Amino acid sequence: VGVEGAKGYALYQNYPNPFNPETKISFEVGEATDVEIELIDVQGRRVASIAEGRYESGSHEVLFNASELSSGIYFYRLRTAAFEQIRKLAVIK
Repeated sequence: VGVEGAKGYALYQNYPNPFNPETKISFEVGEATDVEIELIDVQGRRVASIAEGRYESGSHEVLFNASELSSGIYFYRLRTAAFEQIRKLAVIK
């Protein structure tokens, strides 16, 4: 797995944060690549898939709906073959 800060790759802080029930997650990929963004709880368990598939080079934005989740702190992780980064988000109900 690549390192945080790889050229052309970024995972941005979701907005709004905290949120209920929807938030936007923006990211960039430096080349066409397979992307997975997953939601993880504080125990490290995968809670949801936020995005999965092939994305072209450039900036992207996905809308995540947390209406099925409990209030709390979660982490979202973007993974590609060349890059991985994790950020924190808060669901408030």
